[in-house]
Amino acid sequence: MNQTRLFLIFAWLMVATLLWMEWGKEKAAPEAPTATQTVPVMPTTAPGTVPNAPSTALATPVAPAATPAAGASAPTVTVTTDVLRVTLDGGELHQADLLRYPSLAAADSAPVRLLADDTSHFFVAQSGWVSNNGAAPSHEAGFQPESGAREFNLGAGARELVVPFVWQGPDGVTIRRRYVFERGSYVVQVRDEVVNAGTAPWQGFVYRQLTRVPRALTRKGPMSAESYSFQGAAWFDGEYNKRKYDKFVSDGSPDKPVKGGWIGMLQHHFFAAWIPQASDTSTVTLAAPQNGSTTQYLIREMGPGVNVAPGAKAETSARLWVGPKLVKQIDAQQVKGLDRAVDFSSYGWAATLAGWLFWVLDKLHGLLGNWGWSIVGLVVLIKALMYPLSAAQYKSMAKMRKFQPRIKQLQERYGDDKQKLQMAMMELYKKEKINPVGGCLPILLQMPVFLCLYWMLSESVELRHAPWIGWITDLTARDPFFILPAINLGVMFLTQRMTPPAPGMDPMQQKMMQFMPLVFGVLFAFMPAGLVLYWITNGSLGLLQQWWMTKRYAEEAAPAKA
Repeated sequence: MNQTRLFLIFAWLMVATLLWMEWGKEKAAPEAPTATQTVPVMPTTAPGTVPNAPSTALATPVAPAATPAAGASAPTVTVTTDVLRVTLDGGELHQADLLRYPSLAAADSAPVRLLADDTSHFFVAQSGWVSNNGAAPSHEAGFQPESGAREFNLGAGARELVVPFVWQGPDGVTIRRRYVFERGSYVVQVRDEVVNAGTAPWQGFVYRQLTRVPRALTRKGPMSAESYSFQGAAWFDGEYNKRKYDKFVSDGSPDKPVKGGWIGMLQHHFFAAWIPQASDTSTVTLAAPQNGSTTQYLIREMGPGVNVAPGAKAETSARLWVGPKLVKQIDAQQVKGLDRAVDFSSYGWAATLAGWLFWVLDKLHGLLGNWGWSIVGLVVLIKALMYPLSAAQYKSMAKMRKFQPRIKQLQERYGDDKQKLQMAMMELYKKEKINPVGGCLPILLQMPVFLCLYWMLSESVELRHAPWIGWITDLTARDPFFILPAINLGVMFLTQRMTPPAPGMDPMQQKMMQFMPLVFGVLFAFMPAGLVLYWITNGSLGLLQQWWMTKRYAEEAAPAKA
């Protein structure tokens, strides 16, 4: 098969893939609404059962009588570490800035604000308690700062920072909550200790949830990675699940007990997730409470439950991830399925391949110190692995070029009798040991690599705003001056000139093929610069290899017969 035909096939595959991506976001999530927060009710049920959270009813969670009324603002504190600046109270993280990640490529731009409690960007992490036989603190009211401090800073020599809160119940039950921050970490430990100094047993269930409105995209368009990257809820209950906003309620709520697992809200390069202890059992619920024209999307884990006898105490804890999708730090959590938060692809095989590619790319970055040159190194490794296939491809192409006069004679002899022409050509291929499809396999193998690299470049926060050289200051954005796409067009044009025309191709088809470099030039003009760099490197090495091996195998090929 002729290489230009393979280019055409690849172009159609790319167009079909992009159309599929656009179709997948046809029912786009609404942009951030402007209304106040509402929370689904968690009603009291019989002792020994877990209170359920219906997905539609709107009310205030159960609140203890001895604490401020539901809806009253709890005192907030600000916590600053080397990577996070968080505003929180005892039950809710209201705001979280990622200090090492500017919102724009400019170094002096404000940091990414992942969590926020303003109406247009609402995204918060909440946790509280419900009880079947007594009062309990909700995420809205109950917990109070245990110290008078309102500012907490992780000192230069400190590895850990503890922010304490406490709730005092009317029946002698106390819940002490500790938020624990660590240097260099985007994980917040949330530890609860329940102490029963009363005279009656106390049963309670902790709940943890993430609530948000859909975020407005900063980059739009058919080639924007942000516009098609997954936005919505995800959870792991033995297998990885995710739910877009437009199908949040219509596809049903899981509402089943899960041991361990995790719940999260994903957005392009960043996410937040609650990670309970591996031995804890909780129930995952999805809800989309409506208040007028406002829809908020909520994912909750309810449980585990504790039974605390008089004079006894119980503990439970969870981790809250608030930050970027850093592969190494996510793997360090040793939580099954959490690596899928780096949502390379909806297809398991593609996600696995993209993960392998990133692993290689990360190792190259450790050696070269630049993500752009790491992409170049990745191409070199892939070309080296595919060298035996490429050698066979170019040998076949060289022989076909050598036998073009003979093929032309067959075309003149059989004229419009396509069947006899094909039979004669197959006999010639067989006799001279020419493989007419020898060029297919290397390019076919590169297609999934190319697509997985596209997803990897789009999803990997490590490459976000990563520069290469000169004018390329962000490998995940398009080339601002279209220099790389122009170079790519030139490489493809030279490759086409060196490729022999397919036997039997009429002049009109040959003229149409001449436009293929231009088609690809336009297609790649709006793709991420890192992806265009990959294709230029691949094409340039392929061009050099084709020139060398065509020259070499042309001398070895049998002479044409008159």
